[in-house]
Amino acid sequence: MRQGFSGKAAIAGVGMTELSRASGRTELDLATEASRGAIEEAGRTPDAILSYHLGDSAPVTHLARELRIELGWHNEIYGGGTQSASILGDAAMLIHAGLARTVLVYRALNGRSGRRMNTLGLRLGEGVEEQFTHPYGMAGPVQQFALAAQRYLYDSGLTEHDLCGVVRQSREHAAANPRALRREPEDYWASPLVASPLRRADCCQETDGACALVVTEADGAPGAPRIHAVVRGGGTGASTMGTAGDVTRIFSSYVSGPLYEAAGMTPGDVDVALLYDAYSWLVPRQLEDFGLCAREDLPGVLRDGGLRTVNPHGGLLSEGYVHGLNNVAEAVRQLRGDGVNQVPGAEVALCAGFGGSYGSAAILTR
Repeated sequence: MRQGFSGKAAIAGVGMTELSRASGRTELDLATEASRGAIEEAGRTPDAILSYHLGDSAPVTHLARELRIELGWHNEIYGGGTQSASILGDAAMLIHAGLARTVLVYRALNGRSGRRMNTLGLRLGEGVEEQFTHPYGMAGPVQQFALAAQRYLYDSGLTEHDLCGVVRQSREHAAANPRALRREPEDYWASPLVASPLRRADCCQETDGACALVVTEADGAPGAPRIHAVVRGGGTGASTMGTAGDVTRIFSSYVSGPLYEAAGMTPGDVDVALLYDAYSWLVPRQLEDFGLCAREDLPGVLRDGGLRTVNPHGGLLSEGYVHGLNNVAEAVRQLRGDGVNQVPGAEVALCAGFGGSYGSAAILTR
């Protein structure tokens, strides 16, 4: 686990492109647009660049050339949603260590028109494990998470009606978000099953787009949301849920305690939660793990409109999927007071991202 640097860094700028299913642009074009927006908003030129990807993005060196930035410290982290919160800690470490003053963080991908998650090859190296899972119907992440979802519903006593509630509220939130790809009400029960109990509506978007943040010294960005604490954690160091003792036990059960301890906070301090909703069932699981809702209270919250302060922009299910960095961007907007379905008086935001049994979480404060 890693504990962050309380109040040492602040997010001073946010930039995003239009989210689409066919951008017609390169990942470099997308990254450049989002980064320029974040830099302009922050009013500071980066001297370091960080990104995370799965071999599907623009290299940081190419982006630096496009932005005409004299590149200092830079790094590309292999990973998807697992990095969306922890990369803030990487940026904060650079600032805390004096290796950089202003760090550009970005994620760009053509996740719908380019490389898609469920089109993995069977070859040596990356993807080699699929030869052992494909014969049993495990074609990709949806099937893996569907198995865990089935078990979670059984253990928790929740049903597909509760998953329907998550999706319904996500669409309702997205109705006020002009960036969202899915803003219209949806007949959940007409949505086809992909892998029981997950329907197409239970699965996040496949999206083309980019998001960027500018992280700088907190003293140099008065009033900007600060990175109060960051924790990266994993169960037993496993990279897949398949090696976990409990397939439903995701990253949040491991990181929540250390996260609150590092921040000096409790779940009651959280005003708005930006949870990684790659699949609908992950919302109640994280609500439990982060202490935001007791298991016995979940049905009422999920079915009766109780998610007002959870992913108020629609999240990955409805806004789009930029591997979680778009959720962090919305957390910043909420703390600035210009978010979608703005949560009144929001001062503390929880952000989370993961892929299987490991992931990261961050608390941002105004």
